[in-house]
Amino acid sequence: MAIVVNKPIPEFDANATGGVKVSNTSHLGKIVILYFYPKDNTPGCTTEAMQFRDKYKEFVKAGATVFGVSRDNMKSHDDFKMKLELPFELIADTEEKMSHMFGVVKNKIMDGKKVKGIERSTFLIGTDGTLKEEWRGLKVPGHVDDVLKAVKDLKKVAVVA
Repeated sequence: MAIVVNKPIPEFDANATGGVKVSNTSHLGKIVILYFYPKDNTPGCTTEAMQFRDKYKEFVKAGATVFGVSRDNMKSHDDFKMKLELPFELIADTEEKMSHMFGVVKNKIMDGKKVKGIERSTFLIGTDGTLKEEWRGLKVPGHVDDVLKAVKDLKKVAVVA
């Protein structure tokens, strides 16, 4: 099932650091940010994680929960989380179930070879479990600020409604 803006996200179950279970219904009532990134401890992914970390209190204040998602295993995530002092959990999508569901697995060229990789993407899920906004193939600079603005705008709409 495809991920479509303004439609409920399909069923999924995943394990995150800290023993947290995440599913399409586990965080109903909260705004959820799922940001997919290629790999722990790589330059762009480290920068992106630190930017989410540095704005984390603002996300929480705006009613949002943040999860990073990559194909790395739990040990890699635990180390990455500890090294960067990340206040949010990381989902280990080792079997690529979420990555395929959200359509972020892409063919890339690395060192002249075709490989399957994760396209850096972020998904904003509303309190009702519907996808409110998506950013695909994004660049790290300025992205976290864009997501935070979208969360704040979404919260304003919810308060007015």
